[in-house]
Amino acid sequence: MKAVYHKGPKGMDGLTYGDLDQAEVKAGEVRIKLKAAGLNHRDLFVLTRHGEEDPALVVGSDGAGVVDEVGEGVTNVSKGDEVIVNPGINWKHNTDAPPPEFDIVGLPGHGTFAESIVLPAENAVKKPEHLSWEEAGVVALAGLTAYRALFTRGQVKEGMKVLIPGIGSGVATFLLQFAKAAGATVYVTSRSEEKRQKALELGADHAIDSEGDWEEALEGTKMDLVIECVGAATFNQSLKQLRKGGTIVTFGASAGDEVTINLRDFFYGQQNLLGSTMGSAEELDEMIAFIEKHQIHPVMDQVYDLADYKSAFERIEKAEQLGKIGFSIS
Repeated sequence: MKAVYHKGPKGMDGLTYGDLDQAEVKAGEVRIKLKAAGLNHRDLFVLTRHGEEDPALVVGSDGAGVVDEVGEGVTNVSKGDEVIVNPGINWKHNTDAPPPEFDIVGLPGHGTFAESIVLPAENAVKKPEHLSWEEAGVVALAGLTAYRALFTRGQVKEGMKVLIPGIGSGVATFLLQFAKAAGATVYVTSRSEEKRQKALELGADHAIDSEGDWEEALEGTKMDLVIECVGAATFNQSLKQLRKGGTIVTFGASAGDEVTINLRDFFYGQQNLLGSTMGSAEELDEMIAFIEKHQIHPVMDQVYDLADYKSAFERIEKAEQLGKIGFSIS
């Protein structure tokens, strides 16, 4: 099969498009002939985490396609079913945190940037009918991350004021769509005028320049909920916009892992700081039901042929995208 895989030197230098053998389907597994896949920031991190001495690894966590082989004992799907890949391995129920055996498709096991993938059958989930193949191929990881952060952890409710710093990523655009569907008033930030304008077109109520004075731009309005995915570059700005008793949920640190906060202001403000990452199979089912109910489509940035993987990786590395970057797999 054709695949985008990493082997040898860390980073993009170790990434190749070429031929790899297909894996055999064992009991409890299925093979999916992939139609589309989705690129995530995680795929960039995998290029540095995959060992230089390790065997070739197919990259990618998101995908959608048709089941073309079913292993012994599989009853939840059949050959010919149209499915999406649940990227979370071994996290079935909505628990406080993922279990110790939790893994993500694309490291340590093979991922979705290939013509096919072999997975546990429970990780093949029925494709939402209203989504195209390209949309279905990008929805799971980012949509699930957004859903857990917003609903399970953030407990968003109708009428709440929600701030999403750094609009542009796939997760951030899902957060915007989900929060609006839930009846929240949504504020976003970006350095890019183009992205701010696009966010308003997508339904954001207010879009502010992240390089300006946030408090001045918000005219003193404080947030009930902030969903932080940028990291050190924006965390304290985000915290300042949170009302007393409000909640900040963080799931990303692309702009720095370590922050310093004023603890006295924090505890006198009775504020809540919650971590979040990915989500369970149960929450994925809830997320799919939510997007079907509200007929939500992922915001698509660009779709590339798998062989043109370098252009796609360069685009996400430079944070040029607004929404999801996908691959079409013939």
